[in-house]
Amino acid sequence: MTGSSTLLIVVGLFLVGGIVSFVKQKMPTSLIVLLSIGAGLCLVAGVMRLEVWN
Repeated sequence: MTGSSTLLIVVGLFLVGGIVSFVKQKMPTSLIVLLSIGAGLCLVAGVMRLEVWN
């Protein structure tokens, strides 16, 4: 596991926590969708950068 993949996964999980918080606060749906797209991209990029796939 490299540092960049770890960082991307941690940022993605942080954004997932933000999504949960925004849903509980009843924030606008467009903001939640935008945040979930960013979280998904971070998590996918972090998983794809793992050295398991080589």
